[in-house]
Amino acid sequence: MSEPLPASERTDRAGLSALADPAEGDALAGRADLAARAARLDAADELGTLRERFALPEGIVYLDGNSLGALPVGVARRLAEVVTQEWGTSLIRSWSEGTWWTAPERIGDKLAPLIGAAAGQTVVGDSTSVNLFKALVGAARLAGPGRTRMLVDAATFPTDGYIAESAARLTGLTVTPVDPGEAAAAMGPDTAVVLLNHADYRTGRLHDLPGLTRAAHAAGAIAVWDLCHSAGALPVGLDAHAVDLAVGCTYKYLNGGPGAPAYLYVAERHQQAFDSPLPGWNGHADPFAMTPHYTPAAGATRGRVGTPDILSMLALESALDAWDGVSIEAVRAKSLALTDFFLECVAAYVPAGAVEPVTPADHAHRASQVSLRTDNAREVMAELISRGVVGDFRAPDVLRFGFTPLYVGFADAERAARTLGHIFG
Repeated sequence: MSEPLPASERTDRAGLSALADPAEGDALAGRADLAARAARLDAADELGTLRERFALPEGIVYLDGNSLGALPVGVARRLAEVVTQEWGTSLIRSWSEGTWWTAPERIGDKLAPLIGAAAGQTVVGDSTSVNLFKALVGAARLAGPGRTRMLVDAATFPTDGYIAESAARLTGLTVTPVDPGEAAAAMGPDTAVVLLNHADYRTGRLHDLPGLTRAAHAAGAIAVWDLCHSAGALPVGLDAHAVDLAVGCTYKYLNGGPGAPAYLYVAERHQQAFDSPLPGWNGHADPFAMTPHYTPAAGATRGRVGTPDILSMLALESALDAWDGVSIEAVRAKSLALTDFFLECVAAYVPAGAVEPVTPADHAHRASQVSLRTDNAREVMAELISRGVVGDFRAPDVLRFGFTPLYVGFADAERAARTLGHIFG
């Protein structure tokens, strides 16, 4: 077996080969241009300095913010303050003398602009699953008698389906799975509730929130939206599009941290009639009266249940500071530019046929991730991660890359695609 060539000689021979083969030379030049373009795009990026607001490890390309967002720099300091001073020194006085008791509504109002909601309609607390249960049962009660069906996104995240089945049993409805693209045609006078995901968690497909909400209302149904894979990545417009109820997590594009509390949006026009199936003492009109009978609080506050999870909630409040001065429209523009550029780099670096994009190419139907189908996807992702490019895998054959414009740049996209190409090369 011959000795391997020195790196310098390998480079020289590659260059000579490229000169001998014009097509290969063009390909190499095109790849070099991608890296140069990435540098120019990053230099011109109006959101580029926002990366400094996050504590990201050196040398890592982090493309899994659609599962867990990066750590904003102020969170650790704020949590230390909460633990050592507000809990450690002030003890129980922090409920009444500090900011703890009002946190669910206060943080809901802080988050509201990112989902296109006016103040007073969003309450933070519990998990997405718990909030979805409240929303679905509450929606069925708002829809009233005489309706028998709950339409549910057939490709929904599994927990949404589980919760929908339980909520349907409780309210006497029947769950009908439906492709979101065919949901409008499936709605009718028997439809009580329509539950859809704004963005498909597996493919990154963005669904038509305005149009499907209008269709639900035309059928007399209540529209419930799951925003887990869209909030913080693109404009949602809950108020503008007259959405009835919505839920979402805060640990993905909103960077609230692992297990961060979720949120429940109840449109102002529904608040007085919204009947939560979980009437906890925190949602009582007079929680410290400790009366045996439940009287719901006014507004979205009736969506509260038990004692707020203060440590994770105040971590979320600090994390949302990373959005100061940031336009969600600018975030969307960068998201589309990043995902376009990544797809271009994948086409240039990865051998033809090795991967198949399953995320829609058109901007109207693309959220902020790119999903690629390939054989041995689990092993490919493990190899990417070992090389410093962190995405994730979804069974059976999907590589997912989430692009969080607050801290992901064009050089990150180019490196990720180039590394993927090396794995298949």
